[in-house]
Amino acid sequence: MMETKNTELATTLGTRSLKRDILAEGLQYLTFNLAGEEYGIDILKVQEIRGWMPVTKVPNAPVFVRGVMNLRGAIVPVIDLRLRFGLEAVEYTKITVVIVVTVQSDSGSRIIGMVVDGVSDVLNVNATDIKPSPDFGTAVHTEFISGLVTIEAGMVMLLDVDRLLSIDEMFALEAVRTTESRGVAMLAA
Repeated sequence: MMETKNTELATTLGTRSLKRDILAEGLQYLTFNLAGEEYGIDILKVQEIRGWMPVTKVPNAPVFVRGVMNLRGAIVPVIDLRLRFGLEAVEYTKITVVIVVTVQSDSGSRIIGMVVDGVSDVLNVNATDIKPSPDFGTAVHTEFISGLVTIEAGMVMLLDVDRLLSIDEMFALEAVRTTESRGVAMLAA
């Protein structure tokens, strides 16, 4: 597993230009840890990395929406990726961070915060090293996985944040989950 370098990585991202020549350098992904697994997102989507601070709760929001935070005057929704993936919630620690990303959708760009267990590193990848995500059929939704990369310590799942954090899709997903859990509760009664 990669070593978590919270402060160093945040400083590195804040001081260098994120522009890159894809042909010369390959692709760069910010990697982070979530429930013991490594994930990566395109570094050009990353605005900043912030340590966890309490957010303002939003009534009637899906369980994975932790709330909103004020980011230099902009109100930014904060999503817990553990809960978005249907994983067990855990108590936040000193290495829990919020990765602030820009998400593109049909209605334009949005800034969203993603709560993750900790950041790991910046991964340089050649496009030819990215393998397609496996097809599990309709039982497992992998539409937000853009590919997989093998590293020394294992595999890194590369995420498409535009699909993963689409507000419309997330709220539709939560509506389906709520309907399914109500149906199970009614059957049990």
